[in-house]
Amino acid sequence: MANDRLTSILLISLVGILLQGCSNKKGSVWDQNKSAVSFQDQEGGGWGSDGLSSDKEGVFGPRAEDFVALSEEDLKSQFADDATPQSSKTPGEPGSGIPDISHFKTPLAHLASIFRSLYFNTNEHVLRSQDSINILEGVARYMKENPNLSLFIEGHCDERGPEAYNLSLGSRRANYVRSHLVKAGVSPERVFTVSYGKERPLDFAHNPRSWAKNRRAAFKIYTQ
Repeated sequence: MANDRLTSILLISLVGILLQGCSNKKGSVWDQNKSAVSFQDQEGGGWGSDGLSSDKEGVFGPRAEDFVALSEEDLKSQFADDATPQSSKTPGEPGSGIPDISHFKTPLAHLASIFRSLYFNTNEHVLRSQDSINILEGVARYMKENPNLSLFIEGHCDERGPEAYNLSLGSRRANYVRSHLVKAGVSPERVFTVSYGKERPLDFAHNPRSWAKNRRAAFKIYTQ
């Protein structure tokens, strides 16, 4: 009888400790293995707000009611991007004729006005502005006129959100741009992509203006 009572007390104590541990962990850290959507559901929306401006974007991202990881339009575009032919060459591999990414350089002088960076809305990889489309058309035209030029497209994100999510988003941005160039007639053997996620910001401030500058696709070129 005494043993049964002792066992019951121990079980109750163990359950209490486990419940307390779960309570302490809830929403306190961002698990890199969770998606942005699952974290958003914790604590009434895990993206937060820091009151930096009247915009609905806080230091961790848009508030829960505004956050959509991928819209239906984005998903359709992503499926279309997947149909774009991939290069049979891997930069840096022996016999490819293409060096690794360290040999690709930022366009300078008059090329800088052609290979301008492209900017994206929060959590989007689809370009919205006519100016962005005009830049893509100019890049495609120049590459078709200069067949010895190869291109790396870098996908970048702002500082908010988990690292894994931003690497994926940066990849979608770079591949979206690549898809447009290939469909415009640029050989897929000359266009490559890389995602840096949030690792290489242009602007290190923590506000909406800085984040807008960092959500971009940038170009690096190599001429044989």
